[in-house]
Amino acid sequence: MKLRIHGDSLRLRVTRSEVARLPAGDCLEETIHFAPEPGAKFTYALQTETSVRRPAVPYAGSKVTVLIPAGQAKAWGVSDKIAIAEEISLGDLETLALPIEKDFACLNRSNKDKEYTFPNPNAGAKCQARPTGRQFLNNIL
Repeated sequence: MKLRIHGDSLRLRVTRSEVARLPAGDCLEETIHFAPEPGAKFTYALQTETSVRRPAVPYAGSKVTVLIPAGQAKAWGVSDKIAIAEEISLGDLETLALPIEKDFACLNRSNKDKEYTFPNPNAGAKCQARPTGRQFLNNIL
């Protein structure tokens, strides 16, 4: 799972095997350490939750968890749908764009990188710049 943060946009890219694990209730979690001290880290996670009706992003300490409805994750995993996308209200701070995407193979990378990704529907096409999180959400909402 990959995380991209840009302004008020939090984008997750999830591999085929990770998407398949979500309906089983697995929590996908990654941690980055910034220094040897125990608290010098940041953790992000993606998991399903039966009690949520829309994606949510609780934050506690140095961990952000993206919760998605269990039924939505199951349907997404077996469909051709590229992403689950949500705009979460931040009150006076406006909104948080939250696209959760299937991780497609890069068109200009080695075959090794493609082993865990979804086949890119644009394979063979000329590369174009990726949209920002907000542009991506506007295109799919």
